[in-house]
Amino acid sequence: MKTAAREKIQSRTSTATLSRQLVQAEVSRGAIRALTVAGDLVALWVAACIVGGIIVSGGPVALVKGWFAAVTGM
Repeated sequence: MKTAAREKIQSRTSTATLSRQLVQAEVSRGAIRALTVAGDLVALWVAACIVGGIIVSGGPVALVKGWFAAVTGM
């Protein structure tokens, strides 16, 4: 009887451990997806800001000249 009870407890313990590992893997996948989406959104925002700056300044050369003037104070 003791052997059957131990096997049953070990079976439940290994099933619970496996379930926890699966849940942790899914949470990790979700976190990675969320961080990837956030990084993609930031990259799109950066690209939009650069394009907007180029349009407002009058071209890429004017943008670089304006940036250099702002940084150096000239």
